[in-house]
Amino acid sequence: MHDAEVAVIGAGPIGLETAVALRRARVPFVHLEAGAIGATMGWWAPGTRYFSSPERIAIAGVPLVVQGEEKATREDYLRYLRQVAGAFALEVRTFERVAAVERESGWFVVRTAPSSHGVGGMEEQRRAQRLATDRGLAEGEGARSAPPRRGEPTREYRVRKIVLAIGNMHLPRMVGVPGEGLPHVSHYLEDPHKYFGKRVVIVGGRNSAAEAAVRLYRAGASVTLCQRRPELERERIKYWLLPELEWLIGKGQIGFEASVGVREITEGAVVFTRAGGYVEVPADMVLLLTGYVQEPGLFEMLGVELHGPERRPRFNHDTMETCVPGVFVAGTAVSGSQERARVFIENAHEHVDKLVRAIVGREVELPERAVFEGNEES
Repeated sequence: MHDAEVAVIGAGPIGLETAVALRRARVPFVHLEAGAIGATMGWWAPGTRYFSSPERIAIAGVPLVVQGEEKATREDYLRYLRQVAGAFALEVRTFERVAAVERESGWFVVRTAPSSHGVGGMEEQRRAQRLATDRGLAEGEGARSAPPRRGEPTREYRVRKIVLAIGNMHLPRMVGVPGEGLPHVSHYLEDPHKYFGKRVVIVGGRNSAAEAAVRLYRAGASVTLCQRRPELERERIKYWLLPELEWLIGKGQIGFEASVGVREITEGAVVFTRAGGYVEVPADMVLLLTGYVQEPGLFEMLGVELHGPERRPRFNHDTMETCVPGVFVAGTAVSGSQERARVFIENAHEHVDKLVRAIVGREVELPERAVFEGNEES
């Protein structure tokens, strides 16, 4: 049993920034992460570039320097997170998944088990499906945190407070149509090289779908982008991608099917509903890039109230403390499975200041950060 004042759960950018702030405030803490540092970014396609400028996604007062003064790539940012963790000598206990939390005489007892990956991505989806099968749940319902199997090694930590910096992109938003589980269907864009010479149908109307369409076309795939809306969601697509995508669609280089809904996926095509009938688009591979949802198991385990269609945790906006005393939330985790809420790295830095002040009970001198203005999307 290891004792500490705080357990920080999650080692993405806001989790790491919280750890740095607690260290500066001399608060004893343990830092737990189910996968590697920055696990969510680990399952992004290689070369994915951030929407926001480096200044806005820098953490803990450490500048993010990118070659060529460009937007940071996935690789740039993962390297940067490793540098921050190393510079502050953060001891992140990676590949330890929280399996259970119990209350005991004013303490939280956190039990962990070994994990092979973070809470998100293809491996997590497969884990969710295995758990759903074991429990007789519908496919894709979620990978609720579960006690470790008998004989599996565990660790226990006893803490006074918990900070949940767990993010919100854990599992794909399932379409729920026949054929969604076929081997050539995925909810994740992989290395564009994989799709060379293939007919790829991409379902989705926001940035991830738009970016996949352009990148796969340039990698030599025959791409058709399909969406429910009659027009592209211009405000949800990276500004440098939008004109490229519109030009390629206009020239017929990328196929575009608007105002359609997925009816069925077969081994060689996707069947869409359309006003007055159906349309069938040939496909060797299908990408269902329809967004992601938060896995709420830890909130539920701790008794945190979730509300609204996005199942957002209830918390005090001045302190970041949830309705459960001693349990705090930070980063994109505050927004649940965000659909309308706009919470990103750059407008979540203030969460760290608030929760550390609440935990310490006084003002804490934290490093200065760039001022965030606007509503850019990571």
